[in-house]
Amino acid sequence: MHSLAERIHNGDRRALARAITLAEREDEEKLTLMSDIFSIKKQAHYIGITGSPGAGKSTLINELLHLLREQHLSVAVIAIDPTSPFSGGSILGDRTRMHQHFVDPGIFIRSMATRGSLGGLARATKDAIRMCDAAGFDIVLVETVGVGQSELDVMKVVDTTGLVLTPNSGDILQIFKAGIMEIADLFVINKADLPDVEKLKLTLEDYMMIADPKGWQPPIVKTVSTKKQGILKMWEKMKKHRIYLEETASGQEKKRMQREMEVYELIREEIWRDVRRWIESGSRSRKLEREEYDPYALAKQWFGEWKQEGKADGRK
Repeated sequence: MHSLAERIHNGDRRALARAITLAEREDEEKLTLMSDIFSIKKQAHYIGITGSPGAGKSTLINELLHLLREQHLSVAVIAIDPTSPFSGGSILGDRTRMHQHFVDPGIFIRSMATRGSLGGLARATKDAIRMCDAAGFDIVLVETVGVGQSELDVMKVVDTTGLVLTPNSGDILQIFKAGIMEIADLFVINKADLPDVEKLKLTLEDYMMIADPKGWQPPIVKTVSTKKQGILKMWEKMKKHRIYLEETASGQEKKRMQREMEVYELIREEIWRDVRRWIESGSRSRKLEREEYDPYALAKQWFGEWKQEGKADGRK
């Protein structure tokens, strides 16, 4: 067993932080480490919280942490922060909002920057979730930066997805366009003390009537996180959804599809890394500097050559 995996299994938080960094860097040891991590996972409840910026996700999670700790549950929080496209830096503000939990031994908080990479974000986050599970946490909470493609990717690996909306925010159309409504297991109307709460609730009910979801019917929960209102009800709905996943055929099918997608994604990543190394090992990449080269024809040619060379040297 990989030494980091063994230390994580024994509750070593430093090893957990180091392993997540290793996954973010796409280290060569990652696949071996993750295989060992997978063998010791302990079936934590993976919960994703997503929604537009300003919806109050961090405050909501902060109050949920208080509730979970009152119930003597250990929690790992993976908070995703956007990266500046200019400087490459990230504020990692979620750690600031949850500062009162830093000294709690039952809580582990890790901020992860997007670093301008959608696929990389999704993969590293999934790895981090598994590591936190192996470390023995009862709950793994994932907060994402918004409602884009990276959020859709990350939400495919969690058990329960909570979509946070607010009245008068105008973000409902963006969420419809992003397609995230289809993967929401729970709708949370936060800042429910603002006007037009019932209007938003009716909009969601109309959507579900049109979509006619089979099996699980996503509940709608109203919360005011700054006043600690609705947090317990939200948690009860999350627990109910996990039971649904464990006890129904459609819940088991969802998990099977998640495993299938993850295997395909890992294969795709390994092929991409191999192809990229092959391109950069010779002088082929110099062709990219010349505008007259057709990228479509070049991609087709290089991929064909890579496959042929792989057959010649025994690569399957």
